[in-house]
Amino acid sequence: MAQSNSDAHILVSMTYASRANPDVSAKDFNEILQQAQKNNAANGITGMLVFNKNYFLQTIEGPRAQINRLLYGLIADQRHHDLQLIETHELKHREWAKWSMNYASPTEANAAIYLKYSTTIDFNPYLLSAEAASNLMRELSAQKA
Repeated sequence: MAQSNSDAHILVSMTYASRANPDVSAKDFNEILQQAQKNNAANGITGMLVFNKNYFLQTIEGPRAQINRLLYGLIADQRHHDLQLIETHELKHREWAKWSMNYASPTEANAAIYLKYSTTIDFNPYLLSAEAASNLMRELSAQKA
């Protein structure tokens, strides 16, 4: 499907959660992150990724056609499953403009941030509202800056 000129000028943000397949190792994850950073930079996509050994929570933003194309790739990716969209909306400007893919994982230093937005002690993005997911990623990113 050809990209229309209007799609190239409309920025969108998409946030999703998914479950990591049990055989995804730390090495696999680092490869995923490096590939995402490279591909996203080439496609005008920016974003934030939160990962623990069980779940992915990610916001990606960019031209609407590119985000739709990336979504199809994410759905087909065998390294995770049960992808659920949390929120999608048009943007006036990028939230993650500095990052082809920013990244955070649970640590002792940021445990309070995770707990602030979670209903349980364990990070589970399926239990977060769209607002809580967004706020969690913003605070984690601010802590890294």
